[in-house]
Amino acid sequence: MDREELRATQGPIKERYRHEPEAALITLHADATLDDQQIACSVATGRALVTAGLHPGTGGSGTLACSGDMLLQALVACAGVTLRSVATSLEIPVSGTVTAEGDLDFRGTLGVSSYDQVPVGFTAIRLRFNLESEATEEQLDTLMFLTERYCVVYQTLAGGVDISVSRSG
Repeated sequence: MDREELRATQGPIKERYRHEPEAALITLHADATLDDQQIACSVATGRALVTAGLHPGTGGSGTLACSGDMLLQALVACAGVTLRSVATSLEIPVSGTVTAEGDLDFRGTLGVSSYDQVPVGFTAIRLRFNLESEATEEQLDTLMFLTERYCVVYQTLAGGVDISVSRSG
């Protein structure tokens, strides 16, 4: 897709959202089915069924997807798509890779240490872009700024979000 195709595709959508802001509000869904035989659940991704389980550091076999890895995968996917969209819009030819790594201490999630000593979850995430481009440094800085600004997963993680938990049944 080139800049003109992107504009032609997104233009009417943006215009609608300017005039009907409520149309831009959507709710995304994710569903999982608990496994009856093992400590796992199956997640429908839209393309495939992914079975997630314990990380080997918490007693898993390593044969199932780890939800922490899936979180980082969602981040690199969103950042990569956002970067490509911004690069297309700005007509900056670019290629490369996006990687994310996150630090966590399994003592938190295993209850080995109290929460005030060892938190549950990532304590740091590093998102890296290894880009190849003949663009200027200024263009690449703009590309990175706008990618960070418009990446939904990055902004959600960086800014936090209200989250609630409920139970039915």
